[in-house]
Amino acid sequence: MKTSVYYWLVVSLMLAGCGRSDDAMEEQLRPVRYVTVSDASVFRDRSFSGTSKSSRESRLSFKISGTVINVPVQIGQRLNAGDLIAEIDPASYVLQAQQAQATLVEAQANDRRADANYERTKGLYANSNASLNDLESARAQAESARAVVRAASKALEIARLNVSYTKLTAAADCSIASLDIEVNENVAAGQQVAVVSCGDAFEVTLDIPESLIGSIDESTPVSVRFGAIPDKEFSGKISEIAVASAAGAAAFPVVIEITDRDPSIRSGLAADVTFQFDSAASKGGGFVLPVNAVIHDPNGTFVFVAEPGDADGEALVRRRGVTLGELSQSGIEVVEGLETGDRVITAGLSVIRDGQRVLVPSRD
Repeated sequence: MKTSVYYWLVVSLMLAGCGRSDDAMEEQLRPVRYVTVSDASVFRDRSFSGTSKSSRESRLSFKISGTVINVPVQIGQRLNAGDLIAEIDPASYVLQAQQAQATLVEAQANDRRADANYERTKGLYANSNASLNDLESARAQAESARAVVRAASKALEIARLNVSYTKLTAAADCSIASLDIEVNENVAAGQQVAVVSCGDAFEVTLDIPESLIGSIDESTPVSVRFGAIPDKEFSGKISEIAVASAAGAAAFPVVIEITDRDPSIRSGLAADVTFQFDSAASKGGGFVLPVNAVIHDPNGTFVFVAEPGDADGEALVRRRGVTLGELSQSGIEVVEGLETGDRVITAGLSVIRDGQRVLVPSRD
């Protein structure tokens, strides 16, 4: 009798313990992380490489030819307006200016002599001591002498300008981006001597494939990163879009203005420009999700969606088959299977199943 009582007491305790364990397991819901599908996830990012340059970058050259005798600047040097960049030998141009000056003096003397002759001829003609033909000849000589003076004066002005052109100076505050000449080098008129960057505004030039050029405009979101400036992203905006493709390539030049100012940005830096394209407009609808949110198995491709549960903070896991689009830096595109407002689970996927109750954090 005593043994029977002990037996039923042990069985009762075991059943009670099992009941409490099941209740505890039932109450212990797993927390999961999720992203809410919204219109903001309709975008996909594409990156292209380009090169930075100053928004006010000038390629300088001499207007005349000659031999370089002075280059007082170095690459990277800051210049004020009027500072000397390079100088060519002015000797021949100074001689030309002196010759033009002498020619002008001679022309002015001839002009005075022709005027005096014209005035004397007019007096003789008034006294009937000179013919009309003599008067007209004297007047023509005076007018011709005045024309020669004007031409000689312009020639002297040009010669003096050529002398001034022997010095290449900065037109504004700027810095030397590159130098292409050396002392004693012969340069031709129009040959590039230096490149200067003025101001602190920079832009990036790059080529966009013809398949995407129609998807961008001045309002397309753009961000810029430089390999030489790690861990920093710069905002930008599209300032120029070519209407014709680059020569020999199926790509269109695009210019991105960097709206942020940073002393680390310089001309010639390699840049990665990221465009945020509207995939809904190009594909007829779609959302971009983190790659780890999508699962592949023999039954297909799917995601887990957290549907509202019976209590606050709880959700019911539902398996949802999806159709994928393009893979980009921002994630994988889902073109079918999701709707705006769906909560797609992104963490804890290996330990959940369809129909399971889970905990979801509040996003308030």
